Amino acid sequence: MGHMGAWLRVFLGVLCVAFSAVTIGSAAAATICVGAKQQGCFSAINAGIAAAAPGDTVQVAPGLYREQVVINKPLSLIGANAATTLIDASRSNTAGGGNGVGIYIDGMDNLTPAKKLIGGTGLSEVVVQGFTVMNAQFEGILVTNASNITLLENHVTRSNTGLQVPTNPAGCPFIPPWETSEGFDCGEGIHLAAVHNSTVANNIVDHNAGGVLLTDETGPNRDNLIIGNQITDNGYDCGITLASHRPPTNLGFGSDPAVAFGVFRNTVAHNESSNNGLAVSGNGIGVGIFTSPGPPTFATMQTAAYQNVVIGNRLIGNGQPGVAMHAHKAGAILTGNLVTGNYIAFNGADVADNATPGPTGINVDGGASGVSLNGNTVIGNIIEHEAVDVAVRTEASTQIDVHLNNLLGAGIGVANQGSGNVNATQNYWGCAGGPGALGCATVAGHVTVSSSLSQQLNLGDSLADPLNPGAAGKTALNPGQSLPNPPNPGQSRSGALNAGEPGPKPLNPGESGKH
Repeated sequence: MGHMGAWLRVFLGVLCVAFSAVTIGSAAAATICVGAKQQGCFSAINAGIAAAAPGDTVQVAPGLYREQVVINKPLSLIGANAATTLIDASRSNTAGGGNGVGIYIDGMDNLTPAKKLIGGTGLSEVVVQGFTVMNAQFEGILVTNASNITLLENHVTRSNTGLQVPTNPAGCPFIPPWETSEGFDCGEGIHLAAVHNSTVANNIVDHNAGGVLLTDETGPNRDNLIIGNQITDNGYDCGITLASHRPPTNLGFGSDPAVAFGVFRNTVAHNESSNNGLAVSGNGIGVGIFTSPGPPTFATMQTAAYQNVVIGNRLIGNGQPGVAMHAHKAGAILTGNLVTGNYIAFNGADVADNATPGPTGINVDGGASGVSLNGNTVIGNIIEHEAVDVAVRTEASTQIDVHLNNLLGAGIGVANQGSGNVNATQNYWGCAGGPGALGCATVAGHVTVSSSLSQQLNLGDSLADPLNPGAAGKTALNPGQSLPNPPNPGQSRSGALNAGEPGPKPLNPGESGKH
């Protein structure tokens, strides 16, 4: 794994030290055991949680647990490992009185009316580690209005079973009304809503409608770390999504339905986001940063996604671009986001009001919003096997900086589709001669290239032939090629899941998903 593996080992080592410090500092904390075959232990996870005091650890033995798990107090919920500790949420659907979620870390129901108005926090200090969560009607793991949450080494699969296709804004019946924009995907595999200072690390998220989702309907979503996850084969939406949505003021959240709380200062680092959105044409960005347009009746919509960082990810074979930033309506705030150090290849074209001329690595696109996108920067990425390496569409006052990238697609290196300026100096264009030279990528539209690099930048480990998860050697993916079935974290894949079960029917061809 090279520098990525070393980085993760250091990070997870620090994380373990932090957990140890918490345990040592909590002298009164107890361990509650759950296991149907273990004497003196609870047979259900929820029973163990009910018996736990704040700060306790609920240790779950290997087995299949058919329940919807709800956590509403600070504690650690630790499974034996994701290969052997399984939560089947198929019986938690709303028709049977459940909440439709596999594991729900519920800070929302702890909020007072005053805290709801400002999008406050109702729960902190929860760890969930070592589970497979499957077959949820909505999210596999949902976290609301919480802080200092850690989701570590879980496998979330085959969730969002309530999705109806062809999808539309009402395509997920019975989803909670606070989820104002999730009709297209039922909330995806892991959903953090109004969460801050939290970590999602080293999880596998596959075969859901979408992968990992960060939103702000009920409060700000900020300062989170999404790191080292494998997010693949989620057929109907994006791999990782940072999306600002309108608040449900009718439920007491926020004071203006046209002003969102914001999604900001989050870091998406060293993840694999591949082969997402392939069950339908025109869906599935590797990492998306979006400002939702809200209802058509709103002339302006101040949804806000800003100062987020997308760094060191592998974004391969998705149905839409590897990375995309989208604004759609006047009032949006989409500024100061950084895309750096990623490997991007074999992705699809963007669509609708953010359309690109062909398969695209990175798309920074204001659509018809007319808002400034200043401060969004693309630097130090490797992009290949795309028709367009970087596409930009902005209004006239915006400048987008694109520097120090290896633009190896051999088609259009940088395409400016708008009236703003793109400063693309100091990139490598696929040959020593610079854009337009024989064998080099080209430019389209008004792009400033006052100088270029004559050789590829050394951006760390060689990524031009990316290592497929679980493969012994380096082989590049062909467009649309499926990744191997990923192992559970630290384990070989067990036969517990019905991997051959068909998913929902595909969307109508050409229909795009939600933002």
